Parts: sequence; structure tokens; C-alpha cells
Amino acid sequence: MSETALKDLNNIPATERKSEGSGKACLTKPPVDNANGNTEESQKKKNCSSLVSPHVNGNQAVPADSVVEVGTVEVEYIDSENLNDLEDVDACVKTLLAGLDSKDWVLVCDTLNNVRRLSIFHKEAMLDILGDVITRIAKALKSPRSAVIKTAIMTSADIFGAYNDLIIDSLDPLLLQLLLKSSQDKRFVCEAAEKALISMTTCISPISLLPKLQPYLKHKHPRVRAKASMCFSRSVPQLGAEGINTYGIDKLIQVAASQLSDQLPESREAARTLLLELQNVYEKFPNLVPAATVSEDPKTETVSEDSKTETVSEDAKTVTVSEDPETVTVSEDPETETVSEEPEIATESWESFCQSNLSPLSAQAVLRVTSIAREGLVS
Repeated sequence: MSETALKDLNNIPATERKSEGSGKACLTKPPVDNANGNTEESQKKKNCSSLVSPHVNGNQAVPADSVVEVGTVEVEYIDSENLNDLEDVDACVKTLLAGLDSKDWVLVCDTLNNVRRLSIFHKEAMLDILGDVITRIAKALKSPRSAVIKTAIMTSADIFGAYNDLIIDSLDPLLLQLLLKSSQDKRFVCEAAEKALISMTTCISPISLLPKLQPYLKHKHPRVRAKASMCFSRSVPQLGAEGINTYGIDKLIQVAASQLSDQLPESREAARTLLLELQNVYEKFPNLVPAATVSEDPKTETVSEDSKTETVSEDAKTVTVSEDPETVTVSEDPETETVSEEPEIATESWESFCQSNLSPLSAQAVLRVTSIAREGLVS
């Protein structure tokens, strides 16, 4: 059988045997020249992609510590005080919305920085499109790129500082995203968002901001509730005594009481801080909170002023003046006016107020918090 096979092999023409051998070579031999060409071409592409022009802020180079390299692209984070003015404001405003809508995330970052420059140096130029700009900033806060998110957060802080209450109607989507970002695990994003929230509570009037914050105190995300509670607690003292009375101290104490039982300690601590502020206003400014110290009885009026007690009583038959170091009484009429100030009365008034506006359990929790704080101050 082997001899037959050898004969058959010898009968194959030489040209066929050559072509068969060359076919096998083509299958096994790599195209060296072509491979070298591809290698050189890929090396050129790699070198070209690694060449990135440095970012500049106006005519100044950006400091190295303010630049974050993402892949092969550098993104600049410039503090507000270091931003330079724009050369052509009108041209920048015309391309602003298109830049924010771009698919190129680097262009979005550059445009966000231009929004910051406009807010600081030319805020009137952006008034007509402010609502559209804020909507796009909120969209940028949802970006998968951390660089875009942080730049958008920094832009939000500058927007708050420039426009104050003018953005209140467009605040909701921006506020939610900032609360979410301040709850993230990425530290540099979280810290930037917290700074923006502080700027918000500082720059926007509390009478406008508190109603916007209140729904987020019941958000399903516990960290969002905590951040909202902290913002709420920071904003209330800026109302002042008159503002607290106008907003409703009873509403505020109910909000604070609801946060005392929250899951996270940040919420509970913010609630304690708010309750102490409300108690201080309640007891320090009785004329602004009538229910705190004035009993509206048709025959009796009590005002806290001095440790001594003065009672005036008018009777038709008797007039008596008793001069005691602590008491002066004139009996003239069935109606009685009493002026007194004693620590027990103030404490009872606060306790009575809590019990009349809260459930028994909530009132007990509030009184426990405020009494412990007072004992700590006394000791």
C-alpha cells in the first residue's frame, strides 16, 4: 500500500506540488511587512492621542494642582476667585446652550466654566436664558463623567452666589441632584456638592428656600434626608425671630420633631440644633411669639419682665397697697394684671407649647433634648 502511495505521489505534476506547498506557507507564515506597517501606524496613533494641548484660563496657565487627568484629556478645576473674564461675551452667550448640549464632554466642561465666568462678571447677560442654563446644569450633574459632575457642581455654587432668589422657580431639579451628589461615596464630588449646598443656604433667602427643602426631609433615601435636614437647620436661623414667627414656629417644631427619630445621626443632630434655636427664640422674644408668654384670658394678662411681682386688683369698695420687697398689690377691680418673670414660668410655657403642638411621644422627645441641652449649659 505504501508503494502505491509513493507511485501516486510521483505521478503528481511538479507545478501542482509547488502550488500546494506555497498554499500551506501562506497559511502559516505571518505577513511580516504588513505587520510592521500596522505597528508603526498604531504607534503613530498612540503618540498623537497622547499629545494634549494644555488648558489655559484666559492668558494664564492653569496650575498643575488644579488639573485632573482623565485618560488622555486634562480637565481644569478653577476656583471662582481665579476665573478670568471673557473676551467676547456676546459670542459666548450665543453658543452657551449648544455647548452645554454637546456630546463632547470636554466641551461641556469648558462651557460650564464659561457659565461660571458669565455669572461672576456678566450676570445680566445670562438672565434671559437662565432657566434653560439651570436645566442643562442639572442634566450635567447626571453625567457618568466625574469631571463633568464636579464642574457642574462648582457652576451651581457660582449660580447661587450670583442670582440668589432669581433661580428659585428653577431650583427643584438642581437641588435634588446636589443632595444626591453630596451623598455619594466619591469624596471629591461629595465635598464639592456640600460646598454648593452651603452656598445655596447662604445666598437664597430662607423664606423661599425652606418650602423647597421640606419635601426632601421625607425622601426615601436616608442620606438625602440627612443632607436636606442639615440644610434646613442651617437656613432657619437666618430667618431671625420675626421670620420664624412669620413662617410659623409651630410648623418648624413639628419638622424638627419628625427628624429626631430619623435613621441617620446627621438628621438627628440637625434636628437637635434646630430645636435649640427654636426654644431660644421662643423664650427670648415673647413679643414676637404671643402664644409663648401671653395668656389671652379676658380677665388676666401675664407678661414676664422682672423677678418681682406686681399685681393690680380693682375692687369697688377696697383699695389696698401692700409694699413688700417682692410684691406690690393694689386692690381696685376684679380684673387682674400680673407682671412676673421666673425661670419656672418660661420652662412651663415651652413645655406647654410642645405638648399642645406635638403628639405625646414627640413632645416628650423634644423636651428631653432641650432640657438636656439646658442642663449642660448650666453645669
